[in-house]
Amino acid sequence: MNKNNFYTIKSTLELKFKTSKLCDISYNSFLPEFNIVKSKRSTIAMKKEEYSLIFQIDSNDITAFRASINEIISFGKVIDNTLKIVENS
Repeated sequence: MNKNNFYTIKSTLELKFKTSKLCDISYNSFLPEFNIVKSKRSTIAMKKEEYSLIFQIDSNDITAFRASINEIISFGKVIDNTLKIVENS
């Protein structure tokens, strides 16, 4: 923990999918990007279950936590938009 901070933030975020296939595709899509992201102030661990992707976030400060959440949200929006395109074609 940074000596200037009085707290750390730990959070779990779960994305639930309708099918295990969609979960697998999403996991495999995010994995290359996930392996690139490195930060000393925040870490994200990703675990795949049958219908869910579970993200465990550990952050040293609120700004780093927000950046981690934004990254997961951006990933979710890409999945959502891609599925809408596939559904409408």
